[in-house]
Amino acid sequence: MAEVRLSPTSYVVLGMIALRGPSTPYDLKRGVAHSVGYFWNFPHAQLYSEPERLAALGLLALSAEDSGRRRKTYSLTTAGREALRTWLASPTEEHFEMRDIAELKLFFNEAGEPEDVVALARDQIRQHEDRIAVYEDMVERFGEDPTLRPRMLTLELGLEMEHAALRFWTALEAGDLTALQESRRGRGAVRSQS
Repeated sequence: MAEVRLSPTSYVVLGMIALRGPSTPYDLKRGVAHSVGYFWNFPHAQLYSEPERLAALGLLALSAEDSGRRRKTYSLTTAGREALRTWLASPTEEHFEMRDIAELKLFFNEAGEPEDVVALARDQIRQHEDRIAVYEDMVERFGEDPTLRPRMLTLELGLEMEHAALRFWTALEAGDLTALQESRRGRGAVRSQS
């Protein structure tokens, strides 16, 4: 038998169904929008095609309504749960990947005007402040729920990344990256002493 190839989208589907229970593609789309969609961007049309593929592979079970809207609901099979658990337990060899249009524009900034960098920084400051507010609201609403504690880890990572980006863009807008560079050197010295 040929090796089954699963993509990150495959694991998003398996993981969402593992967390949410039996789901329609629309349920998956809504679930992703309120969770991994904050940090994992992909075409949501895949949430309609991927469950069907996973069902054909025996990783999801399909039940379809006989009449009405004929909704398709997918649930995790034993093989699907095992595939997800194997993936979760395997090492992650890929380096952190960030696809940030602002960073791409910053890379090519010398082809533009100097004031474009300041305008970009101001816009990024606003966006990162807005995202921090959204994340902090989530912490306020869900942070004390012990059943959600495992998912809150991702939110904490998101907050750390947003604050780091905010520090960078704020320093860039002020024209002073020296404080960031000194802070980074200081953290490196602390690590080398431990």
